[in-house]
Amino acid sequence: MKYLGIDYGAKRIGIAVSNSEGTIAFPRTTIENNARLLESVIHLIADDKIEFIVVGDTRSFSNLENPVTKDAGSFVARLKKKTSLPVVSVWEAGSSIEASRYAPESVEHSDGAAAAIILQRFIDMRKKG
Repeated sequence: MKYLGIDYGAKRIGIAVSNSEGTIAFPRTTIENNARLLESVIHLIADDKIEFIVVGDTRSFSNLENPVTKDAGSFVARLKKKTSLPVVSVWEAGSSIEASRYAPESVEHSDGAAAAIILQRFIDMRKKG
């Protein structure tokens, strides 16, 4: 099963994809969070033959909402409606900080790396379950 991982942010969306076996996540790209966001993600889903979508839940370590939590929730709802694919929100706290350790000089790579960390955590948890 091929997965898409999304790190939702107010300005940019980090994107990661898994291999076709659904065992390893790879940073893919960063998409600007603008009026064409949903269209861009849907195009990527079709191109990469995505079967399952994992979106990072933007809440903090203490499970508190932040300024993008409501927008991220709205994005998830629109994505579910437009794709008819399974879409789940998963804990993402700390993924951006962890990703910045791997690519401190590259914002684009950090966003994609954060999405890959979110997606890999999900994949690893499914293996255990």
